Amino acid sequence: MEELIRRAAKDISDAGKVVALTGAGISVESGIPPFRGKGGVWERIDPEYASIEKFMQDPEDVWDVLIREMKELIDKAIPNEGHKGLARLEAIGKLQTVITQNVDGLHQMAGNTDVIEFHGTFAWQYCMECRKRCETSRIDMSRIPPRCGCGGIYRPDVVFFGEMIPQQHLIRSRQIASECDVMLVVGTSAVVHPAAMMPVIAKHNGAKVIEINMEHTPLTREISDYLLMGRAGQVLNDIAAELEKNDK
Repeated sequence: MEELIRRAAKDISDAGKVVALTGAGISVESGIPPFRGKGGVWERIDPEYASIEKFMQDPEDVWDVLIREMKELIDKAIPNEGHKGLARLEAIGKLQTVITQNVDGLHQMAGNTDVIEFHGTFAWQYCMECRKRCETSRIDMSRIPPRCGCGGIYRPDVVFFGEMIPQQHLIRSRQIASECDVMLVVGTSAVVHPAAMMPVIAKHNGAKVIEINMEHTPLTREISDYLLMGRAGQVLNDIAAELEKNDK
């Protein structure tokens, strides 16, 4: 593992542009469960509650069943060592952009400044009438669904099932993936599209793909140059420490 850490540090040091793609695995240690898989949100809540059709039909029910729970999780969550590790890589000038499938806002809280949120965020709400935005932590839950001062209903700034990923996020992510020299793939199962295509785009344009995961994924054999198997925080901070040591 030490040899792989040194290899990753060298690849990042030699790169002109480094980006990261992150998934649910990086936020688990912050108390944010994944939506899919064992222990995921969809084991307890019908995925129908994440559809825009259901929200428009009965926003009170969706707020009561799904959004209330997400608000409680996000209100308590703080960045873990994985988020801090990526922020550390940015702080030392090695990481430019994070493309994330997560909706918790923890990358920004940790200190990353250029974050593309593929699926939006539960950390912010906006009024469906006047479009005013409000941090989820400041939403008054005494009335469900919560309402803006104008009387409009608040909704999370996420991409519900049945909605399109914002075109600007997709275009920019593809451009960044095609231009980077190294892509770090952290804590993602790499099965949800179109996010799962970003490492493929990077690889096909000559980038090195470094995977940091607790287990193998569909990327491991065909796309990733190598896998650093372990907790994201430990691996990322070990890489950052190696980079800092070499810069001295």
